[in-house]
Amino acid sequence: MKKAKKTIILTGVSILLVLLLALFFPTWTPSIQGDNSISALEQVEINGSRHEVMIRSKDKKNPIILFVHGGPGCSEIPYARKYQDALENKFTVVNYDQRASGKSYHFGEDYSNLSSDLLVKDLLAMTDYISERLGKKKVILIGHSYGTYLGMQAAYRAPDKYEAYIGIGQMGDTVESEMDSLNYVIGQAQAAGNTEDVVYLQGLTEQIRQGEAFTPRNLVVKYGGASRLIDNPDCDMIGMLFSSEYNVLDVIRYNLGVSYSQNVLVKEVLKKPLSSIVTRLDIPFYFVMGDYDYETSSHAARSYFDRIEADHKEFIAFEQSAHYPQFEEKDRFYQWMCDTFIQ
Repeated sequence: MKKAKKTIILTGVSILLVLLLALFFPTWTPSIQGDNSISALEQVEINGSRHEVMIRSKDKKNPIILFVHGGPGCSEIPYARKYQDALENKFTVVNYDQRASGKSYHFGEDYSNLSSDLLVKDLLAMTDYISERLGKKKVILIGHSYGTYLGMQAAYRAPDKYEAYIGIGQMGDTVESEMDSLNYVIGQAQAAGNTEDVVYLQGLTEQIRQGEAFTPRNLVVKYGGASRLIDNPDCDMIGMLFSSEYNVLDVIRYNLGVSYSQNVLVKEVLKKPLSSIVTRLDIPFYFVMGDYDYETSSHAARSYFDRIEADHKEFIAFEQSAHYPQFEEKDRFYQWMCDTFIQ
């Protein structure tokens, strides 16, 4: 009896130790070979809040790409390395977790002032930090999905900081985009004979048309409007756990951050769409859109693109992709980046 009790205690202690190890296991980003390479995973204080930053390049003298992730709250650090390996040869690639997102979510920190305006100010300060850290006057700014809502405002407010702006999964008129998404998903559900989904979606039509709701993202994903050539990488908890950049505690942070950020920030893009905020850019800008993107519709992005004043602008369509053309067709994206920015 004593032996059995001892075994139970030892088993319990072992499980507890394993759980603690998983929670607090050290995180890192793998090194890159090269005399002037950089591979850093670090926390930097920006506007009074600690932000997680990942910097990777074969040569840190290369042009800088600063990625602004989407969501709100959906960090891309856990999976970015899988898709940006080629970019790291010719560019210095910087990813960061926004305030209250991923590893930048801190237990006990007051996020009651969280807003898109604050996140834009964070982005501008992050740009200054990266420029000084790597000795470059300007960076190439890339926003993805909700990151375009922040990135385009930053490019508008401080064009002197950026060589160019690239919008992937570009936001514009939110209601127009959501109606495109709704019509697409209803059509796909009808073609699949899923009457229950059709009836449910049709019941949301008036709310979406009035700017009071989004097309349910689980159904956009289900019917191929999020990704086509890869599995949807966002909110992939198993993938995060196999990432060297995230541990179990970071996955908990991620989920808490997504929940909080979306609850606070999502309504703003309905009430104040990007198309009503930025109508001109004083730097070259590019929209890179997947033809099958119904998270942020390519059609709505094109409509917005046509209305923006700029000395140089280009709309680039990726015919095989949905919401993640930079990952779904990563070789083509890499080649386009080199052709556009490497002299």
